[in-house]
Amino acid sequence: MTLTPFDEFPIHQVPKPIALSASTDRNSYGRYWFGATHRGGEFQIEIAFGRYNNLQVQDTSVSISKNGSQHAFHASRRASADPTELTIGPAKLEIIEPFRQLRYSVGPNETGITCDMRWRSRVGALLEDHTVMTDGPHTIIDMARYMQFGTWEGFVDVDGDRTEFTHEEVVGIRDRSWGVRPVGSPAPGRPSSGPPNAWLWSPIHFDDECVVAGWFQRPGGVFWRPDGHRIGVIDPVPPTVTLEDDSVRRFDPVGQRLTFQSGTRWVTHVEIDLMGDGGEALVLELEPIARFDMRALGYMNPEWGHGVWHGELEVGREDWNFSDISPEDFTHQHVHHIVRARLGEKEGVGIFEQIIIGPHTQFGFNDILDGAV
Repeated sequence: MTLTPFDEFPIHQVPKPIALSASTDRNSYGRYWFGATHRGGEFQIEIAFGRYNNLQVQDTSVSISKNGSQHAFHASRRASADPTELTIGPAKLEIIEPFRQLRYSVGPNETGITCDMRWRSRVGALLEDHTVMTDGPHTIIDMARYMQFGTWEGFVDVDGDRTEFTHEEVVGIRDRSWGVRPVGSPAPGRPSSGPPNAWLWSPIHFDDECVVAGWFQRPGGVFWRPDGHRIGVIDPVPPTVTLEDDSVRRFDPVGQRLTFQSGTRWVTHVEIDLMGDGGEALVLELEPIARFDMRALGYMNPEWGHGVWHGELEVGREDWNFSDISPEDFTHQHVHHIVRARLGEKEGVGIFEQIIIGPHTQFGFNDILDGAV
């Protein structure tokens, strides 16, 4: 196995070169996700960039949701032996300054979609609770993840229709995760033994702080691994933060009230009950104003799923109008809603993420994809 520049640094956790995964699990991965939200809800842009070392795949997607339509660029390649090589065809991710500045670009290519986007942090990156999920003896998820709030400037161009934006106009959320989670083609062996947990997550920008609440929910309504944080906006912006910092407070989601569009599982109003570390009760109220379907980044995508082998290099494109999407389409159930938010007297903007599949009777759903009455 080839040595890489990182092998010069004393950072190894196991007696292998950095280019080799510590785990032999086929689902070993490392991934970036970025979201860019126009403060007025005019558009949502999101990016995914993943490396699946044991599958020898590296892939990326960027997509824009605007004016009732969504457009997505996809690219996949054989993973380079050097994990610092963050290019996939015309797409490139650059770590300008860790935890502070990053850049993502897609140069001219046959799909007609290009971009050049530059990220700037607004608060320090925060490591979330470690997540382990099992199905019998099988470990489905064993991952670490940090998340961070920031802003964006740049452009996305689709067939000559250019959307330009500044740091003042577009807020952002990103996460970086690694470990083990389902990727690539379905694993062999016995299928999952039961309906999946729901996943609900909401990161929000306010003027003086950024807040985030997220939780898995078992069918029937039991919350699993809930966590949430309030991160104060301070100057200068630190590269990272922890619960030991004065600017960070812990709070946990403890209840919910979700309203759904009739005949669908897509939310139209959300209230999240939160409990602060001092015992204070808070309510985060969310009003969806637009939508972004995560299929555009490979999630539940039948062709461009994460870690799927496409050969040495392949690029592709997808487009859809939201008015044409069936609420029973499985591949459009992982959704980000662009939301206006209220927390007490404060107003903000962010996203609400939902994956609700299976008989989640706490929401009135009794089958795989039946919709709200």
